Amino acid sequence: MKKLMGVALLAGASIAGAGAANAEVTANINLTSDYVFRGVSLSDNGPAVQGGFDYSTDMYYAGVWGSSIPDGVELDLYAGVTPTTGPIEWDLGIIGYFYPGADDDGAEFDYFEGKIAGSTALTEQFSMGGALYWAPENYGDTGDALYLEVNGEFAVSDAVSISGAFGNQNIEEPAGPGSEDDYNTWNLGGTFAMHGFEIDLRYHDTDIEAGSNIENYTYGPSSYDSAFVVTIGREL
Repeated sequence: MKKLMGVALLAGASIAGAGAANAEVTANINLTSDYVFRGVSLSDNGPAVQGGFDYSTDMYYAGVWGSSIPDGVELDLYAGVTPTTGPIEWDLGIIGYFYPGADDDGAEFDYFEGKIAGSTALTEQFSMGGALYWAPENYGDTGDALYLEVNGEFAVSDAVSISGAFGNQNIEEPAGPGSEDDYNTWNLGGTFAMHGFEIDLRYHDTDIEAGSNIENYTYGPSSYDSAFVVTIGREL
């Protein structure tokens, strides 16, 4: 599950090709103290190694991203378009989440999400955005799922930025048929770039309650408790 508001460290190399104006291939890698996705730890509150590759042009993008998880690896494939209408920059795409070797007879873990996101610069330093993610058949055969988010970022300088997000995750059947539930999640942190590295310190939290239907979708109380996460990455 690809992180929202996480560190993306990109090393670019221009390439030429017919019909691919301003095409670029980039790569990213990082080490995080905890892989937190929408407020829930997917790495058993432990560290994870992550990274990926992206291809982009002025209008289109596609890529692959992976993370270590306790039972193996998560692999994400994604593609989309990034049109602009007036002051709003859009990101319209699809994301596939895959867990090689993790499927069993009781559940299907691989799933897809559609994405509609937009952002706008309110000042030279401050930008805000929102996003909608919808999965018709969510992770683990838990029905459809809808995630809504608002986010913002303030650039203190070329090297320092502060960002945060608030989101709501709704799942149709987190604990079986008739168990629809949702939770709120939020994060706030800062990113510092220095000598080719980026360091992100971020606070994550949720309002998930013990015994709720949505708790069945997590890995227990420790996975959704508040947490400070440090992520360090370097350009390849």
